[in-house]
Amino acid sequence: MIAEHPQSYAEMLAADRAASLDDILSRWHSWQGGYKDVRGFKGRALVVGDFRISRQYDSDNGALDDEIEDATMRSVDFEVSEMKEPHRSAIYALARALNIGLMVFSSPRLPADPKEKHLVINTARGILVARLVEAGIL
Repeated sequence: MIAEHPQSYAEMLAADRAASLDDILSRWHSWQGGYKDVRGFKGRALVVGDFRISRQYDSDNGALDDEIEDATMRSVDFEVSEMKEPHRSAIYALARALNIGLMVFSSPRLPADPKEKHLVINTARGILVARLVEAGIL
């Protein structure tokens, strides 16, 4: 039997924020590329161009969820764009790696030394978590 170590509240909160940040960064990378998961039917008809149906009854089709996701991703985009180098580059590389499912990645914009790269990435994650908590996203 393996003895379980009780985690403190701070450790559980840090683990939850790390998992949430990974999810947000993966979705943000997809959002930047213009890719959208499809929920229900399109709200735009191909035949009549830019005509949009009323969103009054479109909650079952996911239109409200799409608006929330878009607003969240715009906020994440702003917070990342305000970061200084090399932390901004680290977040871009990390988001791409998370989106395609890589655990180990390299980037020419990050230090070649693994210890330095790890330090830059962890510092960038910490900075971004603080910014996203302040913005009300995490």
